[in-house]
Formats: sequence, structure tokens, C-alpha cells
Amino acid sequence: MNNKENEIKEMVKQKYTEIALKGEENNSSCCCSRNPTEVYNIMNEDYTKEEGYNADADLGLGCGLPSQFAGIKKGATVLDLGSGAGNDCFVARAEVGETGKVIGIDFSEAMLEKARKNAEKMGYNNVSFRQGDIEDMPIGGNSIDVVISNCVLNLLPNKDKIFHEIFRVIKPGGHFCISDIVLVGQLPDSLKEVAEFYAGCVSGAIQKSDYLGEIANAGFEKIEIRKEKTILIPDEILEKHLDEKAINEFKTNQAGIFSITVTGVKPKKVCDCGGCC
Repeated sequence: MNNKENEIKEMVKQKYTEIALKGEENNSSCCCSRNPTEVYNIMNEDYTKEEGYNADADLGLGCGLPSQFAGIKKGATVLDLGSGAGNDCFVARAEVGETGKVIGIDFSEAMLEKARKNAEKMGYNNVSFRQGDIEDMPIGGNSIDVVISNCVLNLLPNKDKIFHEIFRVIKPGGHFCISDIVLVGQLPDSLKEVAEFYAGCVSGAIQKSDYLGEIANAGFEKIEIRKEKTILIPDEILEKHLDEKAINEFKTNQAGIFSITVTGVKPKKVCDCGGCC
């Protein structure tokens, strides 16, 4: 890993640690914003009606609701990447029941501590949290039925490695459901700066076609976008950082920022080389 990738990961880790320590004071932030006081919570889905929802675990950091399309069954083993305070894990636990298992991975010790306290309060003995890097997961191969993640993979630089790791840990015939941020078309440099200021998770986004390509290159089949929505930066934010001409150019440009929820299946038969037979 090069120094730039290390710097990005350390920045994300530091920001998530700050969010965990601030707790409810910061739950209007979105992903990894540099300035949470100016962030509008437009990406996060409403979890309040989901079984297993815990307000203490909802820090407003997501951009979708992956469990909605994850097809989680009773007794399944589910892995949540970038589990934060445990929000998606607890929703998944309601799906797997007492006979299943949910594992959350996060690299922020502060987030893990928060998640473990939440699990303890809820009396869950089949939900656990591990410290680790999702580019090199502390998970055995072919051991997970369903992988979920919510607005996390985009934050990290090496998506190719992440999707290959996801492929490694999923059982043959298993699948993933991930919500994340992608781009379509080229954003002007001025907008990239605003987007990064507004929501750091946007700044690391790659083209949607490239994102889907990384999934296919890892070996997954039946890749499908289950939900897609445009991420709109409010006018009051744009007006603070762009002039009128730049705002008009952006609004008439075909380029955009999107939240997608995508699923993919690991083939039931996999060659020794790791690819599809």
C-alpha cells in the first residue's frame, strides 16, 4: 500500500473516531464530512421502522438501507463491513434470529466500543464486533452467507482489493448487498472541492461503471443495482462555495452523484485460482 492510501485510511479512521466520541452531537453528519455543522442528512435512509433498530446505534452515516435487499434468512451468518455503532448489524440480527450470527468489522476502536455497548444493552449474544481492515479481513474464507455494507467501501482507496476480499469470505452461492456512493460523468473541480467539504464520502467516489466493473472483476455474478437515487447538494451549500455561473453549469451538466444499493452472487462453483469455473 502506498503512502497516499495510508493517509486516506488514517484520515477516515480519525474522522470516524471523532464521530463515535461525539455521539449524538454529530449524528447529522454524513459519512466523513470535514465540517459536520454544514452537512444536511440527505443520504441516510429512515431506519426507524426497521425491526431491530436502535437509535443509539444510528449515527446517520449511511447512504442506503442494504438489509432491505439483502435477502437475509433465519440462521444465516451475516458480515457488516464498516459496522460503526452497530446499526445495520442490529437490523440484520432481527433477520437472522437467535440461530444466526452477525459480525461487524470496523477499524475504529471507539466505534467498536460503542457498538459493543449497544449490543450488550440489547442482550444480543450472537452479534459480535471485530477490529480490522476490510481490505484484509479477520474472517475465514467461504464462511459468510451475506455481506452487507452502508456507505463505507467508497471511503477507502483500494476497491479492487476490497471486492476480492468480499469474494473470499463469502460462501459459494452466497451474496452481498452494499449501499455506496458513485459518480456518473465528470464533476468540475470546483464541485469536487464542495462535495468533499460537504460530505467526505463523495470525494472518494469512482465512476458507477468502474465500480460495477470492480465487482465483476472480483468474480461475482448476477450483479444488479436494486436502488439508485441522486444525491443533491442543497443550494445554500452551493451558494457558499460556487459563483452563479458555476452553479448553473453544474445544474445543467449531465454529471451527477448517486447512491446505489447493489447486489452480487458468488458462484456455487469456484476454480482454485479464485475465479468462476
